[in-house]
Amino acid sequence: MCGRYVIARTPGQLALPFDAQVDDSIAGDVEPNWNVAPTHTVPIMLERLSPDGQLLPEIHAARWGLVPSWAKELSIGSKMFNARSETVTEKPSFRAAVKARRCAIPADGYYEWKAPESGRGKKQPYFVHPEDGSPIWFAGIYEWWHVPDDAADLARAEQTRPGKNAQDDAGRWLLSCSILTREAPDAHDENSHLAALGALHNRLPMGMTEAFAREWITPDKDHAPELVDRAVAGALEVAAQWRMHAVSTDVGSVKSQGEYLVEPLQTLL
Repeated sequence: MCGRYVIARTPGQLALPFDAQVDDSIAGDVEPNWNVAPTHTVPIMLERLSPDGQLLPEIHAARWGLVPSWAKELSIGSKMFNARSETVTEKPSFRAAVKARRCAIPADGYYEWKAPESGRGKKQPYFVHPEDGSPIWFAGIYEWWHVPDDAADLARAEQTRPGKNAQDDAGRWLLSCSILTREAPDAHDENSHLAALGALHNRLPMGMTEAFAREWITPDKDHAPELVDRAVAGALEVAAQWRMHAVSTDVGSVKSQGEYLVEPLQTLL
């Protein structure tokens, strides 16, 4: 699974390789975050129609933890920060989003906790990241939720829904997202790096190449199952380039911030 991650790049840096636009709504909402947790506001890349009818990639601010359009309360999103690839096209909470609202969620790396082999004692956190320092683009989905009029405390990640005119679409909308996961590699995989990931956790967040990320975010409603299958298959090739090392247990507190959180306690790979 992916329950904590790091995003230290600015929206402008993320947009550059895709020639993407940075949505006005993201200004001031997304800052470097060395300990991203569910319900935090994060950058995502999605594609939408421009006023002249062209599909263009854009960087938006979203709440991590998908809130389905039919949800009665915002709190449902706090447990929906990951979506299992095996059931994402069928589960009511995710199937509408994966069909037409796919996004790429950037990260510099993510944290995962490993239990001691003895099964006793505290879990040790590890930082998983690309060896070359490039960003990870997780396969994600997003959704729009209409904010009730009495929810005045929801100020972040709110904006006018894309494709709508503010005058024609009264009220506010919350943009939220979830990261797809797949079964982790076998702990005995012949690739030592994949084997290490398999020994770390039984689930793996699905990274994408930049080329596939461009395909993934296209709002094509007819090929969602095929795209999910391709994302699942390609995730292992991407993950084979990841490395990991043990880090401070400070990452266990959502209040902990700073670059020191990703510094290695010891080099494992």
